[in-house]
Amino acid sequence: MSVVFIRAVILYVLLIFTVRLMGKRQIGELQPSELAITILISNIATLPVEDTGIPLLTGIIPIVTLAGLDVIMSWLGIKSRTVRRFTCGKPVIIISGGQLDQKKMQSIRFTVDDLAASLRSQGIFDISEVQLAVVETTGTLSVYQKYSARNVTNGDMEIKGKNENPPEVVVADGELVPEAMGRLGVTPKWIDAALKKENAAIKDVFLMTAYPGGKCSIIKKSG
Repeated sequence: MSVVFIRAVILYVLLIFTVRLMGKRQIGELQPSELAITILISNIATLPVEDTGIPLLTGIIPIVTLAGLDVIMSWLGIKSRTVRRFTCGKPVIIISGGQLDQKKMQSIRFTVDDLAASLRSQGIFDISEVQLAVVETTGTLSVYQKYSARNVTNGDMEIKGKNENPPEVVVADGELVPEAMGRLGVTPKWIDAALKKENAAIKDVFLMTAYPGGKCSIIKKSG
């Protein structure tokens, strides 16, 4: 039993390393080549865990090989458009000029239900509002709405303002977040001073966000 446990821990750490090596993507954002390698790696990893008669190295070598192959193919894809098209495919425009191309939908097996669900996920319930729609290589749908259906922006209203970065979390569950503090240019002393106004210490804070200009928001721990 202990052998199985140790093998599982080793493969778990190895899988985390290989997934990190392949890049930070969610399942729905994986390219076809990445999804294929992910499935292969998951299947290979289960064999040495279930069967202790299989040498652990027999599972480690193909996992590292597949991860390395994915990194190499990704690098080649950056250098060559042809390789990128071969491994990832290419985006397909299914709506152009407000007109739906049914032949292209059939060619990529993109159903009406798929289209409706993808539009709803972006808050669009009327297909007549769509000017352009592209099925990306990951299977997601990118939509450009008609002018009359787009949300009004500050630029449309000619409302002037300055561009600034959004707030960041500087204290999370009673602990400082040095990376965010560095980006905002705030110090522990500044945070202590801000918390002092709220009669709180860092250990009492569940969440604290700060803006680049110095404004902050504090949520204390309950209880």
